[in-house]
Amino acid sequence: MTPAVEAARKAGIAFDLLEYEHDPSQTSFGLEAVEVLGLPGEQVFKTLVAEVDGKLAVGVVPVTAQLDLKALASAVGGRKAAMAAAGAAQRATGYVLGGISPLGQKRRLPTVVDESAQAFERVYVSAGRRGLEIALAPADLVALAGATFAPVARR
Repeated sequence: MTPAVEAARKAGIAFDLLEYEHDPSQTSFGLEAVEVLGLPGEQVFKTLVAEVDGKLAVGVVPVTAQLDLKALASAVGGRKAAMAAAGAAQRATGYVLGGISPLGQKRRLPTVVDESAQAFERVYVSAGRRGLEIALAPADLVALAGATFAPVARR
């Protein structure tokens, strides 16, 4: 069990886990989940860690989109953002790249979920390791991650 799954269980929210065999040669983890599980790409969200004005923040966007760094900075009250170094992201969240979940992070970071998630009954995010996705209601995702909704995806 991962910290993400434990956090969802502890909160008592409704969720499902989807597991698949991760291909180690695959580097586009979110798109791999879409392909292997046969899910709509706009409903599967990736968790990206950025540095905003020297502090880490998280953007959660569809795997079919890119994180708009300027929009993320604005959403968390900052001015300038860049993608965080892999090591910094892994240390802060407690997860490895490709398995970073917005839930159950070692250190809770300011988190923004792209507003497009609100259009779905359920969204899919990493459950804390490569090859494991958690399906939950967008409102539960935001509540559990202490996040907000904002337009942070660029298509």
